[in-house]
Amino acid sequence: MGYKIGKVFSFSASHQLPDLPAEHKCARLHGHNYRVEVTFRADQLVPPGFVTDFGDLAPFKDHLDDKIDHRHLNDVMAHPPTSENLATHLAIWIIDNLEPGIHGTLISVRVHETDSTWAEYSPDRTK
Repeated sequence: MGYKIGKVFSFSASHQLPDLPAEHKCARLHGHNYRVEVTFRADQLVPPGFVTDFGDLAPFKDHLDDKIDHRHLNDVMAHPPTSENLATHLAIWIIDNLEPGIHGTLISVRVHETDSTWAEYSPDRTK
C-alpha cells in the first residue's frame, strides 16, 4: 500500500563471467548499455506531495557516472557481475548512501542488459 515512484538511469560497461564454459558467449569480454530502474515507496507524501523529490536521487546518478559508467564491472564488484549481482550491489549502495537523506524507501532495483532481459533485486525490509 502507499505511493511508489520510479526513475530510470543508464550507463555503459563491460564485464565477463569467466566461471562459465569457454564456449558460452558471456564468458568472453563484452559490454552492455545498461538501464537501471529504481523504485521507492512511502506511506505518506512529503510536501509538496512527493514520495521523494526526483532531484534527491542525483547522488545515485553521480555514483553511476563516477564509479560504474565505462568501467569493467569485474574490477568494480566483489561478486561476479551478473545482472542479479549488479542489482544487489546498486541496491546496497542506495540503502547505505542515499536512503538516509531521502524520504522514500527503496523497494527494488531492476537492471536491464538488453531491451528484452532484466534482473531485479528487492531488499528484505522486514528486518
